[in-house]
Amino acid sequence: MARIHLTTFIAAPAERVFNLSRSINLHSISTAHTNERAIAGVTNGLIKLNETVTWQARHLFKTRQHTSKITAMESPVFFVDEMTKGDFKSFRHEHHFKPVDNGSIMIDILEFESPYGSVGKFFNSIYLKSI
Repeated sequence: MARIHLTTFIAAPAERVFNLSRSINLHSISTAHTNERAIAGVTNGLIKLNETVTWQARHLFKTRQHTSKITAMESPVFFVDEMTKGDFKSFRHEHHFKPVDNGSIMIDILEFESPYGSVGKFFNSIYLKSI
């Protein structure tokens, strides 16, 4: 299973960062270059606990759909989204928010397992090295 851990300082209060991280609209704006859009579930506004969203975008020469559900949430400290349907064998994304002087620390922990066994692992090793 692949794991990505990102830590980012943001010059804004944790509650604002928490809410913007749940914004379907902001996510759509940030992924405009892939024409990613919400097509089912929550398609506008802030996603909440136990709600789902289905995203559609073109990646690797194919139009793909990915459905995630918010499986845990404690405002404004963290939330977790997990894939319920999509191309990955498994996909889990933790979002953590910590207030600090002059802003917030946002910690993203992404764990996923690619399909296709050793071919998927090989693809991860090539792709993740180029990020």
